[in-house]
Amino acid sequence: MRALLLSAPGSIGNLAIGHPDKPEPGAGQVRIRVEAASLNPVDVSTIRSEGNPAWDWPHIPAQDAAGTVDALGPGVEGFEVGDRVANHGSMADQGSLAEYRLAHVETLARIPDDVKVFSAAALPCAGLTAYQAIVRRLHVQPGQTVLVTSAAGGGFAVQLATLAGARVIGTASKANHEHVRQLGATDVIDYHSEDVVQRTLELTNGRGVDAVLDLVSPESATANLQALVHNGGLAFAAGRPDLNSVEPFTIAPSIHELALGAAYGSKDPAARERLATDLEELLKLVDEGRLDPMIERVVPLDEAPEALAEVGERHVRGKLVVEIGPEI
Repeated sequence: MRALLLSAPGSIGNLAIGHPDKPEPGAGQVRIRVEAASLNPVDVSTIRSEGNPAWDWPHIPAQDAAGTVDALGPGVEGFEVGDRVANHGSMADQGSLAEYRLAHVETLARIPDDVKVFSAAALPCAGLTAYQAIVRRLHVQPGQTVLVTSAAGGGFAVQLATLAGARVIGTASKANHEHVRQLGATDVIDYHSEDVVQRTLELTNGRGVDAVLDLVSPESATANLQALVHNGGLAFAAGRPDLNSVEPFTIAPSIHELALGAAYGSKDPAARERLATDLEELLKLVDEGRLDPMIERVVPLDEAPEALAEVGERHVRGKLVVEIGPEI
């Protein structure tokens, strides 16, 4: 099969097209004929670091995939060859930038007939992070106010909070303000020139926000605790805030760590099943025309290294999706 292979960690320059053997599904696994894969910042950061201790070399990067079931492993029930599926794969396994990839059956989401494969591939990592934050952890309700940092990249969260009936305040560079408003944000803060907490308090007449999704850094998450109302919640995906910055028994915040990949190491099967059921909820919203998959560009597999480098700069508004076509 044709795949993009990482020969060694540390650099996107270590990626090249290769031809590894087609994988065979084990117990509880299916083989997906990958048609599309999306790229995420975590893919880039892991490539540029030391990789994952569980990786075999050469390694195929990327976690998000959409395509059709190609083969079933022993004990697999509920799916058949030819079913259209998408999933968020384990970071420890071989990835999605290949014609074929293995997946754990309990993490598979069915793609509705009218949803395009590129749209399905765009959802898993970014969409599930937003869904678990806005819906499962922060329980955003109508009439609440939500602050989403890095809102251009966090566009799924902006959309989901808006769908929940909340007012959304986003942070973004000036060039992305109109884009973030189009996704549903009422107000957008220029994090380059404005103090995010101060401006948030001004926009809420000093009240603060009911919830924060921080996608920037531990320092950003720590600062944004000061924007919360009493009993407000903060979810984070880019580093833990310092709770010592909050006086005990004052705002009484709830803190929620987002770690999709940790579901694979959990002893609770429901954690992995939620990757499928939550993704199916997102796919349903796309099918109903209520959620924009935000595809900025679709590129061929040969151009995936350049696309990964672009994602690593963190200035991509939406999703870069790789089309995995057969070798000609």
